[in-house]
Amino acid sequence: MTTNPVVKSAKRGPYAKSKQRKESIVKAAHEVFAAHGYRGGSLQDVADKVGMSQTSLLHYFPAKSDLLLAVLDWRDRISGSGSGQGSVSVPGSGSTEGLGEAREPEEALVDAVIRQASFNETIPGVIELYTVLCAESLTENHPGLRYFTERYERLRGGYARKFSVLAGQGRLRDGVDPARAAANLIALWDGIQTQWLMAPESIDMAACLRDYLQLVVVPEG
Repeated sequence: MTTNPVVKSAKRGPYAKSKQRKESIVKAAHEVFAAHGYRGGSLQDVADKVGMSQTSLLHYFPAKSDLLLAVLDWRDRISGSGSGQGSVSVPGSGSTEGLGEAREPEEALVDAVIRQASFNETIPGVIELYTVLCAESLTENHPGLRYFTERYERLRGGYARKFSVLAGQGRLRDGVDPARAAANLIALWDGIQTQWLMAPESIDMAACLRDYLQLVVVPEG
């Protein structure tokens, strides 16, 4: 029994078109939310960017909060790929992405952090989106609060484990607590991103992060 390729193509066609349309909506919403925030950016703004009516947009995303979560998921995927990190062991944040596996704990931590910070700078709007939405998520009844709260919890745990491995090898400087070092790294990264957005020509994010890590991590050898 043979299958008619024309029938198979016809079945795939509408799905592929729908998927492409959803991706175009998410990309447009990424631009709108990065520029105006979730509350300031309207569904009509997004619809206008993709050349469709708001009613048609709601066919793909029934609620504005659904679109927000789709944007955050898409941001995770584009910032977590193409950075040369290999497999991801710690979920990312707008600032702090997953750490790729490496041969040495210091390399897995230090080099992966620097690589990700540099990579994020090359993706239009990804740092703006994260910074704006993370701050805005603290406002009343914001649909992104759980997303960012859980992200920070995962990040603190993931980085603390990396620092703990280094501590067990005598590679953390005296008095450095792995859990606090993890929280400090995330705080520095988020803060330096905000400064970079205000004055990109004056702020070297990768260098600032490397300076911090050199203060807490003892180089091998």
